[in-house]
Amino acid sequence: MTADMLQVVGTVKGPGENGNEYLFITADNREVKIGEFVAYQVQQGDETLDILGKIADRRLIDHLPDRIFADTAISPEAIAALVGFAYPDPEIYEVTVTVIGYFHPALGFINPRLTPDPGAKVYRVDDATLVQVVNKRQPGEIGGAHVGSLLLRPGEAVPVALDVKELVSTHMAILAGTGSGKSYTAGVLIEELLRPNNRAAVLVFDPHGEYGTLGDMRGHPAFQGDDGYAPQVKVLKPEDIRIRMSSLDYYDVMTLLPNMSDRQQAILSKAFKILKRHRHGDYRWDVEDLIRAVNEADTSEDEDGNPKIGSSAPAIEWKLEKLASSDYFHQAEHLAPKDLFEPGQVTVLQMNEISQEEQQVICAAVLRQSYQARMGTEKQNISDGDENYLPYPVFILLEESHRFAPAHEPARCKQVLRTILSEGRKFGMGVGLITQRPGKLDSDVLSQCMSQFLMRIVNPVDQESLKYGVEAAGRDLLKELPALTKGQVIISGACVNTPVLCQVRKRLTQHGGETMDAPQDWQRYFQQHHARKRKIEKSTVARPRPAETVGGISIE
Repeated sequence: MTADMLQVVGTVKGPGENGNEYLFITADNREVKIGEFVAYQVQQGDETLDILGKIADRRLIDHLPDRIFADTAISPEAIAALVGFAYPDPEIYEVTVTVIGYFHPALGFINPRLTPDPGAKVYRVDDATLVQVVNKRQPGEIGGAHVGSLLLRPGEAVPVALDVKELVSTHMAILAGTGSGKSYTAGVLIEELLRPNNRAAVLVFDPHGEYGTLGDMRGHPAFQGDDGYAPQVKVLKPEDIRIRMSSLDYYDVMTLLPNMSDRQQAILSKAFKILKRHRHGDYRWDVEDLIRAVNEADTSEDEDGNPKIGSSAPAIEWKLEKLASSDYFHQAEHLAPKDLFEPGQVTVLQMNEISQEEQQVICAAVLRQSYQARMGTEKQNISDGDENYLPYPVFILLEESHRFAPAHEPARCKQVLRTILSEGRKFGMGVGLITQRPGKLDSDVLSQCMSQFLMRIVNPVDQESLKYGVEAAGRDLLKELPALTKGQVIISGACVNTPVLCQVRKRLTQHGGETMDAPQDWQRYFQQHHARKRKIEKSTVARPRPAETVGGISIE
């Protein structure tokens, strides 16, 4: 960019506290904001490089005396002119900039370690340049996801588009406090994944029933492709969810059976080994088969050499019979991978009426079988026609993920998630975690998510956990978390070239997670209740009291 095209905002003072920072002086109190992109120019051979950086801090170093502002009768403008200050910007600021580097189209940002000379001019990076250097993909491009625009630029001057390939292959996390818009942002992401330029295969675990409104995509013109493409939305309510009993393992069943003694656990473990020994080919067991295996595992010989069933088997049998009556675990019916995934389709598992233990097991079983399906298909161990044949990458969003992978508690899903997050990339299986309590999310699970969406977080414990679980955001942007408002998000990691402050765009479908308006509901109920009461009172006809007779004389 030529010097006459630059919007100069300050002059370099010198280096900062470390080798990746520099300081500049400015009187600008409008364009120079925390998170804004600025740059300086250096020569490298015959080439002029624009070295981009991000404003990390700003400190007031010179201003009019405080006494002037304390007296409302004094005009600061007149005093500023008298002492030689430039009004209306009489303040002087020292600004700290963290260097990002110059942008290479093939390699991304490269830091040449060429510090600016004192006196060098610092300019604000223009919108057109930011569109190219911030986004790995452009809006509407295959593999691009337009989620919003740069927060510090007016309107939608700098759209923010994510790299879907990196987003779904290296995993992502949406971390936000209550009411900051995490589910809304997740809805925007799903919309982008189902657009004609992506056509993803997406599964959403929905513990609160917030994602059913994605059905609005059906017939919406923004999702129609020129070749006739239209996204499919499959919403499975609790009564539609079925998991085949034989797809569960020992730890799944243990999660569903409460208060198991050590001996009962040992007997159940032995019973699973017996089932495995008896299994041949595609054998599918049910609760009755497991009960028979439990009886066999707890059988010993008495003094006469006759078989005798121990005391643990009947207790386990009683618990297993309760499991047999579950609405969600069945002998034959099953949600196989081919039922859950298809390119151009989002499947929503609504689990808002299912107990926490059953949610854990359903989630673990679906995740495990989907991972095995992708791995088996890639290794060509599963052929077309099999219910586990999954010949395309898939992406799974897990709402309230701190429930499924808690930091300091055992959970059925935690080990499955750890495996998928560390190995899933090789087999085309991506995971997105959504939580309002990042401090309660397992740190190993969180650290595997290479793209992060950070929204308003006030809790100090949750803020502290991000410093260690989220490496790409940088400490300077993390300081902005408490100040963010609804719909504002810090996006960092593999899906963008550099961390950005983004305003999430408006959803195309209705948001299903709106907070209930209690006063409005109270007013509505009060008015309806009193309308019915008045109607009843008006319809009541007063009847005369019957006459009483005393000694043959009628008394009114």
